Amino acid sequence: MKQNDLALIYAWDAYCGWCYGFSKTLQIFHENHPELPLTVWSGGLFVGRNKRPIGSFPHVPEANKRISQLTGAEFGTSYQSLLEEGHFVMDSEIAAKGFSALRTFAPERAYDLASSMQHAFYYEGKSLSDPATYRDIAMAHNLDPDGVQGQFESAVSTKDAHADIAMLQQLGVQSFPTLLLQKGGEYFGFGGDIMTVEKLETRLVRMIQEIEKQETIEASTGMSCDLASGSC
Repeated sequence: MKQNDLALIYAWDAYCGWCYGFSKTLQIFHENHPELPLTVWSGGLFVGRNKRPIGSFPHVPEANKRISQLTGAEFGTSYQSLLEEGHFVMDSEIAAKGFSALRTFAPERAYDLASSMQHAFYYEGKSLSDPATYRDIAMAHNLDPDGVQGQFESAVSTKDAHADIAMLQQLGVQSFPTLLLQKGGEYFGFGGDIMTVEKLETRLVRMIQEIEKQETIEASTGMSCDLASGSC
């Protein structure tokens, strides 16, 4: 098996603090493996009944402290003000629309754009429901701000956001961040949360070995094995 047969899928949510903490680790790991294309799909943490003011989630301040302790992620004073006021509403669907708009103009830089969105919220305290936030990110990445805003406000971005959320639900992704290893139409749980670069590297080697073992068994027996369940 060639490594260029493999790809990475990053399941994230723009309003997920653990994704913010995981971002530096994933950036280094991604840079270490240019042979593995990285696709980024948005989740839906704060949609429906969960689309409530940030003050409705009393665990957030302590979670942020733990994220900072474990990952070194820094939460800016403007974000802290939003948190203390407690009125800001986190809407993952609108954030997913914004990411879709940015991704449309630079799909090869999807991860960098996702990181910029989280920096805008968690450090600069900007709303990911505000078109102006996406204009700022677009200009920082030398993208057309008018085009990005127009895409953000279009029905296409809504459809795209829903498709991301639905795909992750179909794959059974229930927590963020989640990193998946893809081979063809198969997806294997790979990592996330506070995993270090070293742990991701070890996990990658192990996953490739397991996939190669599965392929050898299938080639020699003509049987198909399920790597996730370990059954043949």
